[in-house]
Amino acid sequence: MINVKRLLLDVLKPHSPNALEFARALAETGPDYRVQVKVLEVDEKTETLQVEVAGGAIDFERLHEAIGQCGGSLHSIDEVEVTGGE
Repeated sequence: MINVKRLLLDVLKPHSPNALEFARALAETGPDYRVQVKVLEVDEKTETLQVEVAGGAIDFERLHEAIGQCGGSLHSIDEVEVTGGE
């Protein structure tokens, strides 16, 4: 089984929710997710974030849905770490 262990994402979101609330919302999508959010750029209406998510088996679809529910847009997947095995 292949498991996604870590993702580094480029996300654009409105100012609300703030970075802490956004990170909490993403962390809630998995039982053991660790979420790190770095604000890279701020303009009048939006923030560009670098989001790192790590965990045992990340459910990308659920994570992507949570980003959208917070008003965010996934621009790119910049790094991926997976593990495989029998």
